[in-house]
Amino acid sequence: MKWSAVETDFESDGWARKGILSSGVVTLESIQIFKTHEWLNNKPTVYFRCQGENKTVLPDVTKAHLLYTFNGEESWQPLTVLDKKCKRCGLYEEDTIETDDIFDAWEFCPSDFTAPDGNYTRFKDKEFNATFSCPQCVGLGSGVFKAKGMNVVVVIVITALVSALSILGVVAAYRYWQKKKREHDQARFLKLFEDDDELEDELGLGPVI
Repeated sequence: MKWSAVETDFESDGWARKGILSSGVVTLESIQIFKTHEWLNNKPTVYFRCQGENKTVLPDVTKAHLLYTFNGEESWQPLTVLDKKCKRCGLYEEDTIETDDIFDAWEFCPSDFTAPDGNYTRFKDKEFNATFSCPQCVGLGSGVFKAKGMNVVVVIVITALVSALSILGVVAAYRYWQKKKREHDQARFLKLFEDDDELEDELGLGPVI
């Protein structure tokens, strides 16, 4: 199922969003967990959550080494919405005694999703293998990349201009100093002649005829 990034209505785990612009809706296509963290024989409760958002329980994922596939229309879908910024997200398992166990937590970014289908596969050794779908994120990721590229170019150009102006300023200051030094040396040289003439006048010395 394809989700529209221009006008989307959905509600999942108590939160709703409407009229999402420049965003990508992330759904889970498939997942396989390689182990469970529960010591007891209870069925594990696996869930996905991004920082600052409610958790999305994956009710069908209860056994290790079994590949689960989804069509994006499940009641608990989608998982989250990505805009131009990354989110800190992860896959967890509820623990009945201690804090919840972590399969993996990572920076979830629109640039992770690749063309042409907008899929992203996350693999964690001995933990899980999951494929996420977000067709709109392909454009978002490239937009972020282009924006970053443009920012880098602007910074380089500004740095080059500042460096050039600094060099020109140093050269101009050096030439001004040289000019002033020459004028000062010339003034001292002329003053020496004037002092010699005054000394000759005081001693009564004049030109010999």
